[in-house]
Amino acid sequence: MTRTKILLVDDDNDDILLTRKSLEKENCEVVSATSVTEALRQIATQRFDVLITDLHMPEPGDGFAVVTAMRHSQPDVLNLVCSSYPDVQKSMAAILLQADDILVKPFPVEQLTALIDKGRLTSKPPPPAKESVASILDRDVAITIKRWLSRVEQIAELAAIPLAAKERTEYLPAMIGNITARLRAARNIEVTDCASPTATAHGQLRYRQGYTAPLIVQESRILQVCIFETIERNLSTVDFTAVLPDIMIIADEVDCQLKQAIESFLTTQRGEAALASSA
Repeated sequence: MTRTKILLVDDDNDDILLTRKSLEKENCEVVSATSVTEALRQIATQRFDVLITDLHMPEPGDGFAVVTAMRHSQPDVLNLVCSSYPDVQKSMAAILLQADDILVKPFPVEQLTALIDKGRLTSKPPPPAKESVASILDRDVAITIKRWLSRVEQIAELAAIPLAAKERTEYLPAMIGNITARLRAARNIEVTDCASPTATAHGQLRYRQGYTAPLIVQESRILQVCIFETIERNLSTVDFTAVLPDIMIIADEVDCQLKQAIESFLTTQRGEAALASSA
């Protein structure tokens, strides 16, 4: 049988020595590292079947950085996290989103080899396909709008304006569409020309519906929060290579559309005032 190649990461040399001896008796090839930096170097230069890493090296969560690196570099590796803390099963349950299992020190080598054997026999499901932020926003536009409406209706000043849900939200699909269109277009973080007929019409409509400029700003802030929440709900599939610039583009586009809506609102307000004074 082919020897299982294991990366063993722990800042305690005694623990490394004991675990290494036990694993080598089980016909495993063991490569050790005593720091996150050394572990990352080994991940970059060698191929492994199993990762066993301490969680605290010396800082809490250092092992999670090693697991994350291994997941991205070698997604088929069995990732096992261990810790001396008795409550690790509860306090670090979230790490299972990346690690395959958690072990509490001291653990019997039989438990470890059983997990390794299980990993040999169990094929991992393929990782979910990565999606762009634009695709996620398009797919979840109805959810984003629903959550936006729920937040708006909890704010007394906004809820006091008597509008049906459709009247309150009818501009949002086009506004979010403008955002996703910009995400798919040129990757400029800041643009000088972002004319939006939707934003202009929105400002005019909100004036006639009895809004004030600060209330339009408040709605815009809520929209930005709801968009970021949509991205957060999809972290398992989002393409992280573009997340940061996408967030910056979203913030700039929302602000750009808000500026146009406010300008349109104020222009309409001044026009109505001029008509009233000349009557």
